Amino acid sequence: MDLWLFVATCFVLIYTLLYILNNWNNKTTANFPPGPKCWPLIGNLHIMNLKKPHLTYLELAKTYGSVFSVQMGMKKMVVLAGYETVKDALVNHAEDFGERARVKIFENMDKEMGIILSHGDNWKVMRRFTITTLRDFGMGKSTIEDKIVEECTNLIEHFASFKGKQFDDTLIMNAAVANIIVAILLGHRMNYEDPEFRRLLTLTNENIHLLGSPMVAEANNSQSYFHNDNLTRVVRNLFSAGMETTSTTLCWGLLLMAKYQNIQEKVQEEISRVVGSAQLSYSQRGQMPFTNAVIHEIQRFSDILPLSLPHETSRDVTFKGYVIPKGTCIIPLLSSVLRDKTQFEKPDEFYPNHFLDDKGNFIKKDAFMPFSAGHRVCAGETLARMELFIFFTSLLQKFTFRLPPSVSYVDLSPGGGLTNAPKKHMICAVPRF
Repeated sequence: MDLWLFVATCFVLIYTLLYILNNWNNKTTANFPPGPKCWPLIGNLHIMNLKKPHLTYLELAKTYGSVFSVQMGMKKMVVLAGYETVKDALVNHAEDFGERARVKIFENMDKEMGIILSHGDNWKVMRRFTITTLRDFGMGKSTIEDKIVEECTNLIEHFASFKGKQFDDTLIMNAAVANIIVAILLGHRMNYEDPEFRRLLTLTNENIHLLGSPMVAEANNSQSYFHNDNLTRVVRNLFSAGMETTSTTLCWGLLLMAKYQNIQEKVQEEISRVVGSAQLSYSQRGQMPFTNAVIHEIQRFSDILPLSLPHETSRDVTFKGYVIPKGTCIIPLLSSVLRDKTQFEKPDEFYPNHFLDDKGNFIKKDAFMPFSAGHRVCAGETLARMELFIFFTSLLQKFTFRLPPSVSYVDLSPGGGLTNAPKKHMICAVPRF
């Protein structure tokens, strides 16, 4: 009996302690955004889809609106949902919501250096340096377009080697897109079968020293941001960010073309009408409204980075009637923007007409935010747009993509992970000529 009394007493004490801790942690500023009820210690983890948290956030937005809070363990976060709210925060209140969240795993990985996960002056300096350097190496110009065209030639030869038989396009697409960044940083491309290159593709978080001498005259300046550790992380950021999202988008594109043969045929008809069998150029995208619309719809529908990377408030903010304290982790729910029913007629379907007017002309949509928006918009957006257009059109110019004969159904639900990649699949590239 004494043992049971002891156990019961311990249980009551532990529960009371957890209750006190939870209530202490739940003390928030008045008018803090609403959210679901939290449990002691675990917060809202019990209701989360841990493999695809954006799906949980989309459901919560239906109940709590476009600005709501969740608690992951002991950490409170605010989620922003829908085009109007996300744009208002990231663009109109860019200074308030422009910091990168301080997440332990990020801090351990990059030590707040580089560009993607850094803060304050270091982020400003390294972002400016990165954009300037990419422009110097030809981003947005014909020099970088030549590198993309060269890589397309090698990729086409590789696809042709399968002679129409099925293959997995994931790794080779990663290699082709990564080779553009490698060509910029090293001055030459790498062979797809190179063991070192394959290691870089699979271990993108490894320290790599690819930049030469930007630190000349800076080595002894302790206040400089141009040191090996920082520059190594910039290169690593460029390599991983410049490979993963673009190559994954292209994999989605080929899979969607294999599923929607009628759309693929219309793209191919437009390519044939505009350029025939000649080499495509990025400047011709204005003459190819349907193809341009299809590429944009691939990006919208695939929803590669549904949560963006977490932001943080740089100061106390009053937003949409709520008070959000400085240092609050902010989740811009990009998935809710790309599938906003007020902005897209058929948000859950693959529908290229989202980017076409009644006369078949291409139209821009402000809610098209696959690269995020505001201060933290993707630094390589211009390069990514050029890569997507040239790779996609060049491949459809040379091949018709089909499902393997044994496959009758395509599951378009994404696999798990930070990015929304297609589930593992095989594809056939049938030569057109």
